[in-house]
Amino acid sequence: MDFRFDIIIHYLPVLFRGTMLTIGVSLVSIIVGSILGLGIGFGKMAPRWYWRWPFHCYINFFRGTPLIVQILIVHFGLIPAIYGSTNALLSAFVALSLNSAAYSAEIFRAGIQSIDQGQQEAALSLGMSKKQAMRFIILPQAIKRMIPAFGNEFIVLVKDSSLMSIVATQELMYWTTTMKGQYLRIWEPYLTAALIYFILTYSLSKLLNVVERRL
Repeated sequence: MDFRFDIIIHYLPVLFRGTMLTIGVSLVSIIVGSILGLGIGFGKMAPRWYWRWPFHCYINFFRGTPLIVQILIVHFGLIPAIYGSTNALLSAFVALSLNSAAYSAEIFRAGIQSIDQGQQEAALSLGMSKKQAMRFIILPQAIKRMIPAFGNEFIVLVKDSSLMSIVATQELMYWTTTMKGQYLRIWEPYLTAALIYFILTYSLSKLLNVVERRL
């Protein structure tokens, strides 16, 4: 097999920019998704079924439909409806954030419900309010249990961000496809992209292991 390293070297600058964009969008999306997911997770644990129902529908929709469909709906429907025109980067960020929020909500719900109910009862008996018990007693313990799940969600989000290229967001896969189209080569662009994604996800998994051990 004739493997041309000169093609990879020629595209290294744009591949680097695409990788940085992939990391940036994934990081911001997991942060925004976690914030939204916390509220959605609490909503799903509401005492009344009619309060829980909208959050339940949200989670089921985003977990039950392909991410690529969500990106297209946001890109061609939601963003133009709000701004009058679409934007590839904004569409990708919104879609990834909304998708991440659904999975983060379930992580928060499972983490909070894994803490023994007796701890909240003990906090209330000491004069704490329910909000104080949640903030100072339940959440600090639950977050430690959530870290592996959030780490895995971040890794999945980095890989799923490759779907941003479908709306011409100039991330890693966009430039990989551009390289393939210019040179009509398969091995060089896709093996390079695979290696970069592997390095990103492997580094994240190792970092996650360090955080888990320290906590």
